[in-house]
Amino acid sequence: MTTPQPDLQIQRSLTRPEQAALTIGRLAESAEPGARLGTKQELQERCGVSKGTFNEALRLLQARGLVTVRSGPGGGLFAAEPTPAVRIGNAMLALDRMETSAADAVRIRSALEPLLIDDAIEFAEPADIARMRQAIDEMSEAAKAQNVLDFLRANWDLHAAIARTSPSRILRSIYLSLLDVLASHTVSAGPADGRPLPDILNERLTLHSDLVEALASKNRQRAQELIAIHDRR
Repeated sequence: MTTPQPDLQIQRSLTRPEQAALTIGRLAESAEPGARLGTKQELQERCGVSKGTFNEALRLLQARGLVTVRSGPGGGLFAAEPTPAVRIGNAMLALDRMETSAADAVRIRSALEPLLIDDAIEFAEPADIARMRQAIDEMSEAAKAQNVLDFLRANWDLHAAIARTSPSRILRSIYLSLLDVLASHTVSAGPADGRPLPDILNERLTLHSDLVEALASKNRQRAQELIAIHDRR
């Protein structure tokens, strides 16, 4: 089986708070639950960032369930015991740390999409289809302007709208986390195979527009055919 190759090449970078969160997160993951990692000042100095940047990193770590904060004598940051749900989320966020994160996210996302298409056929309401069509309109405007980043963001909004029709919380969570990996660290994009940019954007626009109309008409076979084409490109 070959890995789907995207026709738009994406480049990513971590922000300073994310870099600091990554450093402390690795400490927390390698420590025993409840182990003291250090004071805020000690860890801020270790990361070499400002207080504001460190506080933002701390919010990221707490949101991911990796650390707890205790005040008073002997206080500081402590390794948390992550719940199973947090472990799933952290596994998705861990893709950020790998040079192949975009390719991995695309590959895993592609494997999940047939399941989401089935759910969208079954559960999509008129309001869901309206949100999908709005994303298609935004993709169209970006294609006319040849704005690749806006096109990609509108495309991800479309896929997120499709994912949110699924009643499966686990499927939604994993898929939307993969989209976050792609969206959060995209700083530039361009054609990956030398083809003219307008041709790529218009081809992708047509494919996604046809997919939305297949979902709107509850045409399962056509929708699955289109998502298979989508994942081969």
